[in-house]
Amino acid sequence: MARVLIVDDSPTETHKLTTILEKNGHVVITAPNGENGVNVARTQRPDLILMDIVMPGLNGFQATRQLSKDGSTAGIPIIMVTTKDQDTDRVWGMRQGAKAYLTKPVDEGKLLSAIEEVLA
Repeated sequence: MARVLIVDDSPTETHKLTTILEKNGHVVITAPNGENGVNVARTQRPDLILMDIVMPGLNGFQATRQLSKDGSTAGIPIIMVTTKDQDTDRVWGMRQGAKAYLTKPVDEGKLLSAIEEVLA
């Protein structure tokens, strides 16, 4: 299965996502903020990134933009997983380079479908 980097400042959300992913055979790497997430993505080269938006310092939009513009990480698909559910947030997230956009609380089925779709 896939090596998935979860970038989220909430230990609770990270735990929930990790549980779903590991139960379904994925290997999980975590980062507590955008800046750390960018560094981990560059060094660990995950197959996929689940990116929160609202984080201290470098937010998810900024981190996604950096990763999608960097030649070494541009090929890693990013799924935004966030509480921000406005259409403008969704459009902006996709413009930054995200391949999918899910809102919290995440439905396990939708998450797994989105992962399968972006990794296809």
